[in-house]
Amino acid sequence: MTSIRNYVPFNENVEVQQPYEQEITQKIVDSMARVNKLMYEKYRHAIRDAHAKSHGILKGELQIYDKLPEHLSQGIFRNPKTYPVIVRFSTAQSAIVPDKMSAFRGMAIKIIGVEGQKLLPELADAMTQDFLLVNYPIIPTGTIKEYLKMQEGLESQAQNGEFVQKIAQKAAVGVQNVLAAVGLADDTNQLSAPGPHILGDTYFSMAALRYGNYVAKINVKPLSENIKELSGKKIDEKIIDADENAFLTKIISDFFEKGTAEYEMGVQLCTNLETMPVEDGSVQWPEDESPYQPVAKLIFRPQLSYSPERRVYADDVLSFNPFHCLPEHRPLGNIMRVRKLAYETSSLYRHHMNVQPLIEPKTIEELPD
Repeated sequence: MTSIRNYVPFNENVEVQQPYEQEITQKIVDSMARVNKLMYEKYRHAIRDAHAKSHGILKGELQIYDKLPEHLSQGIFRNPKTYPVIVRFSTAQSAIVPDKMSAFRGMAIKIIGVEGQKLLPELADAMTQDFLLVNYPIIPTGTIKEYLKMQEGLESQAQNGEFVQKIAQKAAVGVQNVLAAVGLADDTNQLSAPGPHILGDTYFSMAALRYGNYVAKINVKPLSENIKELSGKKIDEKIIDADENAFLTKIISDFFEKGTAEYEMGVQLCTNLETMPVEDGSVQWPEDESPYQPVAKLIFRPQLSYSPERRVYADDVLSFNPFHCLPEHRPLGNIMRVRKLAYETSSLYRHHMNVQPLIEPKTIEELPD
């Protein structure tokens, strides 16, 4: 185990503003806003500019482990406590695409009952905290310059008459190559490789965040044996063929009809800013230098995971924002700084166009059954 004296202490200098960062940020957000409007015209309903499609919305608990050492006992993890959580499983694209299409999957966690002033001024008094995770350890477009290139390419495809199909295909083939490289999909570049079971994946913050006095990344991995058994497991072709647009919703719903699931949350503390950079999200931090250390357990019990009421609440009412957090867990790096404005802009547009209130739950009972 790495000695505590080797963990990089957090200070404001771990972040470095990039050349023309504000200008590039504004270009990215403006492009996203234009695509959002095109998507609204397509669906006649406003959707998220990323992770637009949900597959399951779960009620669960986050149990912070007792007697954590000082370097792990930071922020929300300072004291052993059990928090109610809402978790949304999703697909990463900004369009509603078939489940059969290769794509990154997301796990958004909203923790309820978190005391303390939050980072975003408009949500400073909210009793919630968000963590946003994806089933891949890095951000392939790890800097805002690369992200701008990707975003402008997506927008250019969005201008033609078949933009939804073309934008999805462009994104999916790129994702296919990345997923195939790590064994999460085949390498055929055909849009027919959905990857392994969504409940068996490990999910990552991808980018760095402040972890109290330190700098870290977090992950959530299968813990209970029934979930570990799903890790890397291919989905039954009969289930896929029965409904290639919604089989991910079905397998989550079928599992939680009777099943209980446990996951473990881990923290990877930065030990070297050269090999574990903050400003380039495309660099995977080596686990042989700093392994993930367990800090909490997520527990989900049997439930109805995708009722119409629950879907509308999660898709149209709730927002998940990595910057909605205690200051001790502030996201770090230029790719995350651009996401701050992007999330705020997208959420405001989505709630306005769908005529839905922008609220944070005060209790878990606000999540519909």
